[in-house]
Amino acid sequence: MSSTQPLPNPPLVLASSSPWRRGLLDRLRLPYQCHSPDIDETPHPGETPRALVHRLAMSKAHAVAERYPAHCIIGSDQVAVFEGEILGKPHTQQRARNNLARFSGQRLTFLTGLALLDTRHSRHQIHVEPFEVVFRNLTEAEIQRYVEKEQPLDSAGSFRMEGLGIALFEKLEGRDPNALVGLPLIALCDMLRQAGLDPLGADDP
Repeated sequence: MSSTQPLPNPPLVLASSSPWRRGLLDRLRLPYQCHSPDIDETPHPGETPRALVHRLAMSKAHAVAERYPAHCIIGSDQVAVFEGEILGKPHTQQRARNNLARFSGQRLTFLTGLALLDTRHSRHQIHVEPFEVVFRNLTEAEIQRYVEKEQPLDSAGSFRMEGLGIALFEKLEGRDPNALVGLPLIALCDMLRQAGLDPLGADDP
């Protein structure tokens, strides 16, 4: 097949159980299926945040590849980094409040690893998307009210960008705000086009 001819639309798989990533992928209006990967997300000793999300995005895609031998599989992983430290999920309200007090008036970096594994041709694409948030100077009362209202206990930055968390920020800096929610769609669209699955391609006859 000539490289100038469009490839048939491959089945698309999202290697994630995240409702936020599903919601973002829905925006592209491409049919897909989900399969939750089962991997160990523990950082390796000395592993940098960028290397971690790079590895985990690929690992998630590879974890389901055996079940999908003729598909394009999306893997994605994200970490929040503050002063060089990878932040885990707070799990408790007290930790969430402590985190937000630390972040007040400061800059927090998110790195989102994105992988597209094409099992039809044993090819892959990988990208790490940075995005930064700058917090307002937050009062103790604001932090208290936010944590009580949104309960962001399963979010690495102790906030939810897709919800009330937007009220915490002075500004956002980055190419694609979707990356902050967990799936950088601009980079993903580029990957999909290269794999022959263009969200703006011609409709099937």
